[in-house]
Amino acid sequence: MAQNIYDNADFFAGYSRLPRQVHGLDGAPEWPAIRKMLPPLRGKRVADMGCGFGWASRWMREQGAASVLGVDLSRNMIARAEADTTDAAIRYRVADLETLELPQAAFDLVYSALTFHYIKDFSRLVRMIHSGLVEGGDLVFTIEHPTFMAAAHPHWIADEDGRKTWPVNGYSVEGERRTDWFVKGVLKYHRTMATTLNTLIGAGFALHRVDEFAPTRAQIEAMPELAQELERPMMLLVSARKSGT
Repeated sequence: MAQNIYDNADFFAGYSRLPRQVHGLDGAPEWPAIRKMLPPLRGKRVADMGCGFGWASRWMREQGAASVLGVDLSRNMIARAEADTTDAAIRYRVADLETLELPQAAFDLVYSALTFHYIKDFSRLVRMIHSGLVEGGDLVFTIEHPTFMAAAHPHWIADEDGRKTWPVNGYSVEGERRTDWFVKGVLKYHRTMATTLNTLIGAGFALHRVDEFAPTRAQIEAMPELAQELERPMMLLVSARKSGT
């Protein structure tokens, strides 16, 4: 079972104060880049994996999706999503992505934001998603960038010349990584970019687009702390399509 850190009271309190949780999709700097990756949504059946508070689930219905299934391991997340949703075409479900099984060929789009790096068996997850998509169905997801995940310290350090650098240690050593984020010992799983992309290809997906998120000048002016994303990408954005079995 995946670590259910989001039902930790201290973690959930801190997480709920993040701009992307207070302001929704408008508080996520990478959202404009994600939108460009999404297929037309009208009439589509969508699964939102790691749906959190349901921001993306509700937005997809506003764009014309026929139905949305929002899945999250956290009961706190699902309770908040249900409280903020009045649309009967959106259903929420508490489930562990490590063991979740989608009905075969039941969805046109599977979407996930910053969730898959919590999953130990990424290969099983990708095969399950492939089975759950119709032929030509899309998978669009974001994860912490592998170089960010492999960083030895969750902060900048200075080199001999006083320049800020981001240390990356053991990039090729895949597996568990623990970090202190709101609470100690948050468990994530590091995979190289090659492993991530080749796992998709091996499951029968055709890569459509890959993006390493970098903020625009306007975003940096509005949020100066985003400037560090120009030095090392924090997020990897991937769009892939089911190309056959």
